[in-house]
Amino acid sequence: MLVKIVSVSHSKLRAFTLQELLIVLIIVGILVLLALPNLMPLISKTKATEAKLQLKHLYTLEKNYFYMHSKYSSDLNNLDFQQEKLTTEDGQANYIMEIIDAGTNNFLARATAVVDFDGDGTYNVWEINQDNQLKEITKD
Repeated sequence: MLVKIVSVSHSKLRAFTLQELLIVLIIVGILVLLALPNLMPLISKTKATEAKLQLKHLYTLEKNYFYMHSKYSSDLNNLDFQQEKLTTEDGQANYIMEIIDAGTNNFLARATAVVDFDGDGTYNVWEINQDNQLKEITKD
């Protein structure tokens, strides 16, 4: 009986060293930090879409209420408007909706951000009136 002896050679595998990986991670981190300030206005603009959509919906509800009652409502409950939970309350809504003025001929609704999107201390505010004029009052 012949026994064949096999020798195992210990050759090195080609791979990256820990130092090389850390250097790549540092470079990627620096690039992200450089790009982030340029992306902040885009993030704010995207979040403002929520305010615009909610105010347009509120406008539609106010118009429906006006056609039925010949006046605008100052109460969101009368309009059956459901406010999402705010991000400050473990929800997803970034804007709080409120009716500032409502009468027989006019109304004014406002969406105020509860989060400072770009960290400059200014909160985004949007308003809509009975003529469906949507305006950004305070930019963030």
